[in-house]
Amino acid sequence: MKVIEMRETGGPAVLQLAERPRPELTGPTDILVRLKAAGVNPVDTKIRKRGPLIPNGLPAVPGCDGAGVVEEAGAEVTRFKPGDEVWFCHGGLGGPVGNYAEYIVLDNHFAQSKPLSIDFVHAASAPLVLLTAWEALHDRARLSEGQTVLIHGGAGGVGHVAIQLARAAKARVCTTVSSPEKADFANALGAEYCINYREEDLVESIMDWTEGRGVDVALDTVGPEAFRRTIPAMAHYGDLVTILDPGPDLDLKEARNRNLRISLELMLTPMLFNLQRAQTHQGEILRRCAKMIDRGDVKIHVSRTFPLAEAQEAHKLIEEGHVTGKLALTMD
Repeated sequence: MKVIEMRETGGPAVLQLAERPRPELTGPTDILVRLKAAGVNPVDTKIRKRGPLIPNGLPAVPGCDGAGVVEEAGAEVTRFKPGDEVWFCHGGLGGPVGNYAEYIVLDNHFAQSKPLSIDFVHAASAPLVLLTAWEALHDRARLSEGQTVLIHGGAGGVGHVAIQLARAAKARVCTTVSSPEKADFANALGAEYCINYREEDLVESIMDWTEGRGVDVALDTVGPEAFRRTIPAMAHYGDLVTILDPGPDLDLKEARNRNLRISLELMLTPMLFNLQRAQTHQGEILRRCAKMIDRGDVKIHVSRTFPLAEAQEAHKLIEEGHVTGKLALTMD
């Protein structure tokens, strides 16, 4: 089978098309999936540059999420049969199991039935960002109806689904964007108010929107500077969640004065530490999100696809920044 593998860390050029034997089932609960598409995420580029997240992880096949068709099922698998369409977030942290490939073997409990209303490209692009946004808003921030929510980077992969999940929870949403076109995109997803961070002051804009109160919940998808700028835009007793490392030089005096609850979100933790209860919870999240997608409550935006052999180009585009929605690799 064809795969993209990296044998060393570095720039996009370390991603090379290679041939590997098709993987075989190793246990009675495994499934073999013929991948139709794989999501491309910023974490893929970080692993490529910095190295795998698991020990002795090179050579590695990247790609954390994918979608495809079950071709073979182990003797104890009752949830799926050959021909079933599935989506999942599994692999891509190092070693041979990743989704930049034509086939993958995984335990069937990691997979869920693909939403009926979307194709494989959109399904493959969704699991990592949906799990990240859901856990950040619902599990970390405990989002509730009527709250005000700031989502940084609302036109990005996590941001564009976070807007929709927050609106589905009947929260009021504002977001940061970099252009009028991205503001239009975010508004169409349900954002009530867009802040062009290149031209407008974040705190002043938030205080105008909330009549001086600040936002109840904020989700940082951008990094340390956005995290720091958000603290004075928070309401007292608010929830500030970041999906990135907020950095070592943090002054949290203002956060403490506001009695903020600060949370860190990494949806890869269950995979990194084999936390079965957390993996079960993530499976339930994907099942709930599939229903939301099939009802039309959540839409996955894929701005561009690349053939598997052009993974380097996908990584280059992500690292240029400002991708709208998601990118995906296709195997057909």
